[in-house]
Amino acid sequence: MSIRKADGFALIDVLFVCGVIGILVSIAMPSLFTAKQQAGAASAIGSLRAVNSAQLTYALTCGAGFYANDLTRLGTPPPASTEPFIGRGLGSASTVTKAGYIIQMSASPYVGSPASCNGAAAGDDSQGFKAAADPALPNASRFFATNANNTLWEDSVTMWPVIPEMGDPAAGHVLQ
Repeated sequence: MSIRKADGFALIDVLFVCGVIGILVSIAMPSLFTAKQQAGAASAIGSLRAVNSAQLTYALTCGAGFYANDLTRLGTPPPASTEPFIGRGLGSASTVTKAGYIIQMSASPYVGSPASCNGAAAGDDSQGFKAAADPALPNASRFFATNANNTLWEDSVTMWPVIPEMGDPAAGHVLQ
């Protein structure tokens, strides 16, 4: 009589391995979620820095010292160039969602501003601007804003309503 040798895994072995994998995943998920939030915040900060840089370039080269009134104006290249002042990802709409953050910018038109080189009519550009990055997810706690002062601020609530186009906001702290 021959005895068969059992090869492979028993059902209990497979269940045990699946249980161990489940425990490891449940331990790792909070860290993964935190890392994703930190990456989104870093992207939002980078986007606001890009807005500051684009606005300064626009004011010095195209706006005769005045700032663009929205992101789409920064996304419009000047004549004789194919490159806009800001990347197409940020300059494609007035409000952009990027890396889990809603990025928006606005500026009050100034009647005395001249026409810009990339199509803004006289009186469309501004003496200042404000931009903010608010998380798209409700449980995130880092909100960012900037303005013509070229300073980034952070707070635990949205700064969009309180950020002026120039000067310090009523809330938030400077991001170092």
